[in-house]
Amino acid sequence: MDYSTLKSVLEGLLFVAGEDGLTKKTIAEIVEVDGDVVTDIVKDLQKDLTRRKRGIRIAEIAGTYRLTTAPEHAAYFEKLAYSPARTPLSQAALETLSIVAYRQPITRVEIEEIRGVKAERPLQTLVAKDLIEEVGRAEQIGRPILYGTTKAFLDYFGLSGIEDLPDPVVAADADEDMEERTRMLFERIEGRQLSLDDLDRALLEGLPAEEDDEDEERLSATESIGADRDEEERETRAPAAPPKSDDWEF
Repeated sequence: MDYSTLKSVLEGLLFVAGEDGLTKKTIAEIVEVDGDVVTDIVKDLQKDLTRRKRGIRIAEIAGTYRLTTAPEHAAYFEKLAYSPARTPLSQAALETLSIVAYRQPITRVEIEEIRGVKAERPLQTLVAKDLIEEVGRAEQIGRPILYGTTKAFLDYFGLSGIEDLPDPVVAADADEDMEERTRMLFERIEGRQLSLDDLDRALLEGLPAEEDDEDEERLSATESIGADRDEEERETRAPAAPPKSDDWEF
C-alpha cells in the first residue's frame, strides 16, 4: 500500500470511528504498518487539512486520534445547535420519551403496548436527538433492544439523575378522580334520565355532592304519583272483605 493510499485509508478510519477515535496501536494493526509510520501519516494529514483550510481537523485526545471541526467555525455550529428551525419533538415523541424515562429499560414492543400505537418512528427520532439510547438486550425471544435515557436527556431537563424525575403520582390521582366522577355519573343515570346537555355538563364541571332542589322536587313528585297508582291498583285487585259475624242470617 503506497503512502497516499495510507493517508486516505487513515482518514476514512477516523471518520468511521467517530467520537470514540482510534489509538495509534489500533490503526497500526488495521493497516499493518509500524506505529511510527502511523504518527507520520497523522501529522501529514493534519498539515494538509490546515493548509487547505478544510472544515475538519485531526485532534489527539487522551491517546486517541479523532476527527473534529475547525475551532474558528464554532460560531456557526452554535447557530445550528440553537436554531429555531430545528424541528421540535412531536406529541408522539414526547409520549414515547416519557414512557422510556419512567419505565426504562424498556423494549419497543412494551412501549407500543402502553401507547396502543407503533413507536418505531418516535424511537428513531429520539435516538437521532441523543435523548435515548440502546442500553442492552432483553432476555426474551429475539433479544429485543432495551432503551433508556442518555446523559444528554438529563442535561436537557436539568436533572442530576433519573431519580429526580417528577413524581407521576399527580397524574394517577387525576385518573382516580375521573374514575370516581364517572362512577357517580352512572349512579345518577340509574336514578333518572339525563339529557345530553346534562351529561356534558356533568363531565366537564364535575358532579355535585347532592341533587339540586329542582331535581329533588321532580323525583319527589314522581315517587308520590307512583305510590298513589300502586295503592289504587291494590284496592282494585283486592277481594271483597267477608261479612262480620253480626251481619250473618240464620
